[in-house]
Amino acid sequence: MRQADIIEKTRAYLEDTFKTSEGAHDYWHMYRVWRLAQNIAKTEPTADRYVVELAALLHDIADWKFNDGNLEAGPQAARTWLESIGVDGEIIHHIEEIIRTTSFKGAGVPSESKTIEAQIVHDADKLDAIGAIGIARTFAYSGAKQRPIYDPAVKPTLHADFESYKNSRGPAINHFYEKLLLLKDRFYTNEAKRIAEHRHSFMEAYLEEFFSETDGKL
Repeated sequence: MRQADIIEKTRAYLEDTFKTSEGAHDYWHMYRVWRLAQNIAKTEPTADRYVVELAALLHDIADWKFNDGNLEAGPQAARTWLESIGVDGEIIHHIEEIIRTTSFKGAGVPSESKTIEAQIVHDADKLDAIGAIGIARTFAYSGAKQRPIYDPAVKPTLHADFESYKNSRGPAINHFYEKLLLLKDRFYTNEAKRIAEHRHSFMEAYLEEFFSETDGKL
């Protein structure tokens, strides 16, 4: 099967499987990350575009948040799918590693993306976590988990390890301080850093407005 056909088959499979999933981690999140990864890859000429596109599409095929915190659920699900459509074993291994290192695991856990392909997918995923889309996704996920929008009595926590981050149940607004506002300094590629500047500023402006309204100033 041609590479373009494998990518399209994968995209169609994900659309069919995840289009009605929880709004922050549905097919459209996968689609946006795929499109962002394509655009970032254009600025990184040494990147293997085939690996980037497949890994971007599959990066959340079995997110640990919906699989009892199992970080291996995603790589395993990706391998099962890719083997079923005849993808080369070495490429599958690379994609597994990309999926393994893409997720944010807490403020105290450094990013581990080593190859340029992994860095592109990491950056594309994190761009979709910030800005207007990131704000919408934060409230969609918190609503699905029945968490409050804001509780001034519950302060944000900079989680030192994955276990504490995984077990966090804080309000939606805390997520900005525990993850989203930290991402600007974690991008690898120059193109993602450029895009992140605007999206980060948008979140800062949103939070200023949010707290002004919360305090009854506007």
